[in-house]
Amino acid sequence: MEAFFISTALVAVAEIGDKTQLLALVLAARYRKPVPIILGILFATLANHALAAWIGAAVAGWVGAETMRWILVATFFAMAGWCLVPDKADDGPQTARTAGAFLATLVAFFIVEIGDKTQIATVALAARFNSLLLVTAGTTLGMMLANAPVVLFGDAIARRLPLKVVRVVAAFLFAALGAAAILMPSGL
Repeated sequence: MEAFFISTALVAVAEIGDKTQLLALVLAARYRKPVPIILGILFATLANHALAAWIGAAVAGWVGAETMRWILVATFFAMAGWCLVPDKADDGPQTARTAGAFLATLVAFFIVEIGDKTQIATVALAARFNSLLLVTAGTTLGMMLANAPVVLFGDAIARRLPLKVVRVVAAFLFAALGAAAILMPSGL
């Protein structure tokens, strides 16, 4: 159980103020569907951290840090543009919005976590404890402890703001993260 508890605590603390919390906030404000977003975070984290614990070290040899940085830059700028585009589902059936929130969260969190400190920590913890299951469960719980409250907060705030304001602020924040990733390669 040591692997589980250490993994949970390490990732929960590491996630405080991380870009994934911003992503959780933006997705919550955009979709206003906290349950599908939290589930998207859960499944993306499970997949990403299980993959990291299993083959993370091998992937690091195939994709260099500089390539991962530019993938991250492109992802942030794509997210900035995406935030400005109204969803067709905004006025459509709620099931379409729910599916959109889940899939957007699943894909965005999976991509943003590639090469992130928590993924790297997952690789190291799995190597240290030699326990894929306990480390993956612990790091996933740590992510949920750090991000689920942010989703709930973002949803509550977004209900008080016009959607256009949320989109513009979200786009600005993601563009700023993209610029920061260009200017400070080791900073994100």
